[in-house]
Amino acid sequence: MSAELVLSSVIFFGLAVIIPVIMLLTAVFGPRSGGVAKNDAYESGIKHVVGMADQKFSVKFYLLAILFLIFDIEAVFMYPWAVSLRELGMFGFLEMVVFILLLLTGLIYILKKGVLNWR
Repeated sequence: MSAELVLSSVIFFGLAVIIPVIMLLTAVFGPRSGGVAKNDAYESGIKHVVGMADQKFSVKFYLLAILFLIFDIEAVFMYPWAVSLRELGMFGFLEMVVFILLLLTGLIYILKKGVLNWR
């Protein structure tokens, strides 16, 4: 066997033994802190949560998040297309025109359905 293979196997098995031993030692001998303040819920600077945890949210929030993701992914697809537009030529340009028209059709449908009306 080569020296590199022996060395890498010794390092691998050494780490496979040392890491669990260190974790076990810290679990046994490490400091433990607990109490009311540590176990209390902390939510974005609010110490005491107001309301029920299972309160209902409007579906409009979820729809808006999905729409944001759809149009955000559109922007992600447009960056590499814009970088390689010269190599793609007219065919690549027409493909992106079709892609944008499909998304525009979806946006018009969403606007006609009134999804973005918050009344």
